[in-house]
Amino acid sequence: MRSIPAGMAAALASGVTTFAHVWRLKRRDGADFAFTDHDQPILFDALTCKPMTGVRAGVIEKSLGLGVDTTSIHGALSSEAISEVDLTRGLWDGARVDVFRVAWSDPLQRVHLFSGRIGEVRRGRQAFEAELRGLQAPFNTPVGRVFSRHCDADLGDGRCAKNIETAAFKGAGVVTALASGAAFRASGLGAFAEGWLTRGRLEWSEGGEGEVAAHRVDGGGALLELLDQPGPALTLGATFTVYAGCDKRIETCAAKFANILNFRGCPHMPGNDAVQSGPIAGQPMDGSSRFK
Repeated sequence: MRSIPAGMAAALASGVTTFAHVWRLKRRDGADFAFTDHDQPILFDALTCKPMTGVRAGVIEKSLGLGVDTTSIHGALSSEAISEVDLTRGLWDGARVDVFRVAWSDPLQRVHLFSGRIGEVRRGRQAFEAELRGLQAPFNTPVGRVFSRHCDADLGDGRCAKNIETAAFKGAGVVTALASGAAFRASGLGAFAEGWLTRGRLEWSEGGEGEVAAHRVDGGGALLELLDQPGPALTLGATFTVYAGCDKRIETCAAKFANILNFRGCPHMPGNDAVQSGPIAGQPMDGSSRFK
């Protein structure tokens, strides 16, 4: 049960209140921020809460037990603290958020409403929406390996062990033309065949990264389309590094990377058809390998 300070309880009982919400955020890089829906700054502990112009908070939904508490913040990209560049670079991903109800005339009179972290962030041209997930969210996250026919390692990591810091799997490009919010033409990638970079990782020199959704080649050079819009990082002349893509199949691991000994999937795992099929006349039923 939430404990309400005596001063706040008395104000609520009187019918005349001076309450406001305060959002205190701590990013993964250690930077602290505080915002309020009051029209004037509020001194909250050692932070000055800035009024959130053009930003609106959603309804806080709380659940019993291990149900995940959720809420959201959405509004215009007009704050110096919450910029599109920082959102694109992922600085706000996983940031800790605490929501308080405070008396703006006496900020020591407060009650804690919500604790969580920023989850999915959706961006438009002029606005954003950030989902806030309660601290119970990690209990709903799968832990350990999920066995499937596809590899569950990331290309180039310790489990994959493939060296992708070579000219065959790594290229440096320069944006030469903009096709859309997530597609562009680039020079410097002429050595790669069409599709070679599909599902590859792209790192912008100015910060931020993305995944290549499609890689095509025509008379104008390489045309790359990213899975998500990169925001302000995508400009004419922007430089980047891009790595070859991997679709996690054993055939690709063997033919494209010659790394089948480190394949981390189970390619011979029986599918639903094998599990549900019945005996076949003449087929050995001795429990031996199905791939003789």
